[in-house]
Amino acid sequence: MKIALLSYSTKPRGGVVHTLALAEALAAAGADVTVWSLGRGGDSGFFRAVDPGVRVRIVPFPEGPADETVGERILRSIATLREAFDPSPYDIVHAQDCISANAVDRCVRTVHHLDQFTTPELAACHERAIVEPYAHICVSRSVADELAAGWGLKAEVIPNGVAYERFAGTDPAAREAWRSRLGRYVLTVGGIEPRKGSLDLLEAYALLRADHPDVRLVIAGGETLFDYRDYRARWETRATELGLEPIVLGQVPENDLPSLVAAASAFAFPSLKEGFGLAAMEALAAGVPVVVRDLPVLREVFASAARFAATPHALATELAAALTPDTHTPTRRTAAQALAARHTWPTAAQHHLTFYRSLLHPPTPNE
Repeated sequence: MKIALLSYSTKPRGGVVHTLALAEALAAAGADVTVWSLGRGGDSGFFRAVDPGVRVRIVPFPEGPADETVGERILRSIATLREAFDPSPYDIVHAQDCISANAVDRCVRTVHHLDQFTTPELAACHERAIVEPYAHICVSRSVADELAAGWGLKAEVIPNGVAYERFAGTDPAAREAWRSRLGRYVLTVGGIEPRKGSLDLLEAYALLRADHPDVRLVIAGGETLFDYRDYRARWETRATELGLEPIVLGQVPENDLPSLVAAASAFAFPSLKEGFGLAAMEALAAGVPVVVRDLPVLREVFASAARFAATPHALATELAAALTPDTHTPTRRTAAQALAARHTWPTAAQHHLTFYRSLLHPPTPNE
């Protein structure tokens, strides 16, 4: 089976991490897989090395004019990928985001989560990428239910895999190096942006410091196509008002990320919209206590393995509990790691292959 997986970026966002891990697992299962993406900022490859069993096609995407709007950049992204992509060699064309789904005429689409955009071009892109694909996959039942309620579409539910060994087996010396550099810290991964609930986390951190003045807030990641400068400015202003100095690392080298996660005293995941919560599941794999936003999808995925908080005050309370050693017992940690270990990429790949085959060879009415 020849499969094309399409992504909009080479940067370490959740959907891109998913795309590469799925591609490698599909290739290991015997599929012929090519990953297509746009090379922004001169990128000629992905943020990490890709298994040689997977073909990679990076379409150059040059910088636009200085005054290019987000909407214009979205349209140019779609047009650039559409012009380069040739669907003819592939049995399955599988888009992982709305940009790549708009760039092809016929595709399977993974809907990781649903958004409400105000930029007209992006709102239209989001809508077309839901209604036009001929088949849909969701990484959680909660998102599949949203898709059914809002658009009457039935999606196959295939949960994410997790690189369990990578996060569970980090080098003790590498963990200690992060602790020596940063001290005791709460980590969040995903940068500073509205969907990640960054302002709520800032308010929670201010409350947390009243009882834990030694704990620092560390923020990693943040590569994005969108312009969040206004939100970032509000966040920085509020941090100053609260007298806080969070540590903003930006994009962390791929080899350093697992030990950064494993060295954290707690992991905060206050996202307002998620489809699965891969970064939080990686923290569970590392044995780190996790506090997540109280969302139906995260209740579904994490059950009793995480702590849940709906407000900044509740987030501060749950982080404080997570930082207390006797509340994160070895038994609780082992159970949380077991949940992460059950989500494997080979299993996800097999489910994808079964679904692809059902699309290529649908049963006849008499079957």
